[in-house]
Amino acid sequence: MKVTIKEVAKLANVSPSTVSRVISDNSRISLDTKKKVNEAMKELGYHPNAIARSLVNKSTHTIGVVMPKSAHLSLANPFFPEALRGISARANKKGFFVMLSVEDNEMDKHSNIENIVRAGVVDGVIMLYYRLGDETFNMLKDNKFPFVVVGKPVNGNSNRVNYVDNDNIGAAYEATTHLINKNKNPIGLITGPMNLTVSLDRLEGYKRALSDRDISYNSDFVKESDFSQEGGFNAMVTLLKSGNCPKAILATDDLLALGAINAIKKAGLKIPRDISIISFNNIPAAEFLTPPLTSIDINPFELGYEATELLFQCLENRKSTYQARIVPTKLIERGSC
Repeated sequence: MKVTIKEVAKLANVSPSTVSRVISDNSRISLDTKKKVNEAMKELGYHPNAIARSLVNKSTHTIGVVMPKSAHLSLANPFFPEALRGISARANKKGFFVMLSVEDNEMDKHSNIENIVRAGVVDGVIMLYYRLGDETFNMLKDNKFPFVVVGKPVNGNSNRVNYVDNDNIGAAYEATTHLINKNKNPIGLITGPMNLTVSLDRLEGYKRALSDRDISYNSDFVKESDFSQEGGFNAMVTLLKSGNCPKAILATDDLLALGAINAIKKAGLKIPRDISIISFNNIPAAEFLTPPLTSIDINPFELGYEATELLFQCLENRKSTYQARIVPTKLIERGSC
């Protein structure tokens, strides 16, 4: 027989309305009362009806997560599973579910997310990227729907949107300076798509490091690609065939670095003797490569966790001012440079 709220209330020696408030995590209920009610629910095996709870609270207890590509393509990059792990960890503590965007087609993805938002299927959204001119970003902002971006918005949006990011300019500056200090010059840059602010910021950090040491910027040493091993491989092949190949490479993603390393080895060159390489993300495989890959640890778990925490703050106080949170990075030096 199904356990009722009245039975829980009787065992906990509180009113049924108090049990309802505990289920909705009402801040006015004391911790002692919450503990007593939760213990009673556990003892009786009572599980709140999620649909009924959402009707009472006007909350779905669900957050949507939007990825830059379809789920299977995005999850091929180790950054996204780690960021999702951070999102899930914080969401689970709050008793929230996580819904992922899984569409292959960009137009379908935008349309479905817009429908989900308008239908009230989710309480808020986390975008795991910022792309210039992105329709989903503009739709969420125009509708004043609660959302947080992982990545720094540009074009006047950064002070009107909640976002979490690394100091990508500073991290790229540090990585480029590290190579310069090892007398590795010229330095090439293999970067992700330039319509992403993460790519623009890392390019800016690279340029600043060169400028501060009176090294001329050469656009021929900068190659753009999608975030994939194949893209990194092709970009490195182009640099190798140029006749003026850099002595070092800064790759803005470890997948790009893996592709570049394969191209360097296929050309019969040695790392770091002939070409040094530094990358971003510090994926678990980085330390097991030959040689181990020097990489910037950007803490993707923390990025996801902080984005979710910021979204919950937004949901609890819709009138709060916009916030930007910066997650620190760390250069992990290994044998590749």
